[in-house]
Amino acid sequence: MNTKKLTIAALLTALAIVIPFAVFFKVVIPPFTATLGSHVPMFVSMLFGPEVAIMVGLGSALGFFLNLGDVVVAARAFMHVFVGLAGAKMIKKGMSFGKVSIITAPLHGVLEALVVIPFIGFDVYKLLVITGIGTVLHHFADAFISYLLVNVLQKSTKANYINNN
Repeated sequence: MNTKKLTIAALLTALAIVIPFAVFFKVVIPPFTATLGSHVPMFVSMLFGPEVAIMVGLGSALGFFLNLGDVVVAARAFMHVFVGLAGAKMIKKGMSFGKVSIITAPLHGVLEALVVIPFIGFDVYKLLVITGIGTVLHHFADAFISYLLVNVLQKSTKANYINNN
């Protein structure tokens, strides 16, 4: 990993750690929680490759654990490692950011629903409706924020971060 990519990874990881502390707009319907913007570092990291996405996903899990001390929320945030990795691999193969956002949404919802089973048991409503669908909706909200952010960055830096296939 070159210095520029490592620096970007560090900055995005720092954001992933800080967002749970800094963002006050949160939706809490146990076992689901949604912190607006918490997926933005994950989405942006996908554009810089699998290694960056993994690092940012780990930072997200750490940030939520340090902020809340809640193992369930931290375990759900740990799923950002796998969602980010899948998205980064798709982008690396030339898929557009928009398509990746749509394809990773159900993966994100399923992973977060599955990871809470050991903590809450098999409650279909809490797993599928609250956690699964809630995560997908949160995923799309943050994907939209990420898309806007990356487009602004592209225009201001003249860099091409989003593959528009």
